[in-house]
Amino acid sequence: MLGRTDSGRRLLFIALVFALLGSALVVRLGYWQVSQRDTLVDAAHRQIYLRSTLPSKRGDIYDRSGTVLLAGTIARERLIGSAQQLDAGQQQALVDLLTGSLGLTPDDVAALQEKLASGRPYVVLAQDLSPATAEAIRSATDAAGLPGISFETTFTRAYQPGGAPGSSLAAHLLGFVNDAGAGQYGVEQRYQEILAGTPSVVESDKDANGQPLADTERIVSPGVAGTDLRLTLDARLQLAIEQEVMAAQIADRADSVSVVVMDPYSGALLADASYPSYDANDFRATAGIDASQFLDPTIAEVYEPGSVFKLFTTIAALETGTATLSTVFRDTGSMMLDHGTARIQDADGKAMGKLKLEDAIAFSRNVVAARVALKLGPTLQDSASILHEVWTRFGFGAKTGIDVSGEVGGLVNDPAISDWTQIDLANGSFGQGVAVTPMQLVTAYAAMINGGILVQPHVVDAIDGKAIEAPARGQIMDQALTPMLEGLMNHVLSTNWYRDDVRMPGYWLGGKTGTAQIWDAKAHRWLTNKLNFSFIGFVGRQPGHPDFVIAVKLGGARPAITGPGQLILAEKSTELFRRIATDAENTPGLPPQLTSQDVPTARLGG
Repeated sequence: MLGRTDSGRRLLFIALVFALLGSALVVRLGYWQVSQRDTLVDAAHRQIYLRSTLPSKRGDIYDRSGTVLLAGTIARERLIGSAQQLDAGQQQALVDLLTGSLGLTPDDVAALQEKLASGRPYVVLAQDLSPATAEAIRSATDAAGLPGISFETTFTRAYQPGGAPGSSLAAHLLGFVNDAGAGQYGVEQRYQEILAGTPSVVESDKDANGQPLADTERIVSPGVAGTDLRLTLDARLQLAIEQEVMAAQIADRADSVSVVVMDPYSGALLADASYPSYDANDFRATAGIDASQFLDPTIAEVYEPGSVFKLFTTIAALETGTATLSTVFRDTGSMMLDHGTARIQDADGKAMGKLKLEDAIAFSRNVVAARVALKLGPTLQDSASILHEVWTRFGFGAKTGIDVSGEVGGLVNDPAISDWTQIDLANGSFGQGVAVTPMQLVTAYAAMINGGILVQPHVVDAIDGKAIEAPARGQIMDQALTPMLEGLMNHVLSTNWYRDDVRMPGYWLGGKTGTAQIWDAKAHRWLTNKLNFSFIGFVGRQPGHPDFVIAVKLGGARPAITGPGQLILAEKSTELFRRIATDAENTPGLPPQLTSQDVPTARLGG
């Protein structure tokens, strides 16, 4: 007799298998119904409904007056066609209509015919149409009985014409808005979320071709319009300065020219202009040629500033008590350092003999600046640490924190990380071996003349009509040094050979020039035909009352006359400063009202 084949062990095994399979099916079903519920519902929803995200109107940007529109948003229309709804005759009728309405070229006509021949249900036939043009086309297509024609509203950013051909006003400072509606560079990028607002979401039923059905549109989320900004910038001054920097760039055959005008007590940026510039209305053209033109040279490009740094060496000496403005130093024209392995010299290579420190600064003697720096401390490294501490306290080596995108911090070597040699300290004393931005320089010079407070440079004055605070970053210098430094800078302009370049009768002026060689990293040598020229200074209507602090940079300029101690430009930095200062003082409503004989105090916030 044969044995049984349905043993209990086998039945138990089969039951276990079925139980495991059943559990797996339950788990899987639970996964789809619970964990993936939202995904499945959304997928089903997409098969039935069409959801569109529409950007809100972007906030406008105004100048300091609140009346000059620097950047605004214009509504434009996009013409859409359903090629599959148009027969051959209707397609040709549409081509003829658009050719007459839009002035299409033969190439445009060919491209349009190719789109219509595709038979696709959604074809972009024309873009960037004004509302009036779109309405005219709508009426014409309705009259011709052409089906499948619709319009989509889009928004485009518009900027004011600038002070130079092919540029828009304050292009570097403002930035632009790309095709995706995102701000790029400058204010547009820094304040993207505030300006853009929240997009609206619209939903409608769709047909088998994926097209929205008429009268089924409904708002899912209404969105929030972007917020307007009011800048500290003065449009009239900005326009005038853009014209000035373009003229200087051409005259000096410079790589670039930049100017910054700032209120030394609040840090408000009144003008920021560089040339070459670009047209933010046509940013695509610039992107296709040289996208580096989008960078603002006043915050995004560093350079060796030269002798404008001698003021910081002087501050270090005054603070340590190792020298006064009357201390006499010997100018030997040149100086050997590091046991005879290194050498520095004055620009003309000539010795001027014994000079007071104030006169040595006025005549920009490198040898004296180096002697001052070497005596700051008991040892070389002590002196290096003292000078470096002054630099960092005045903001060099770090971003200023200005409220635009693209700023860099510059390069300052720290003697605590790598010991300085004598040549390192000497070079640093007159602005070589460090890399800074014009924005850092103008901010640091503001601290010299405002009572020793490091202001916060800023360009946005109000958001949605509400003023915003930009509190200063702290007291970084004894206020008692301000009259001494203002007097020293005034002495520089009164004593030096370029005093006629900056002459402005009836105004209180001061400042310092700087000239620095440019290192060619590819050739590993100093350029012989191009240099960086700087001037940082102030102008006011009364002694002790500077109205503006101004930074001028002529980058990669080519001197018209060269010789021992002579580097003469067709357009000097001092002359450009005088014209900028004159423009600022004569801009209606810009110079602050003087209500006291006391020196104004910078706003110090916490």
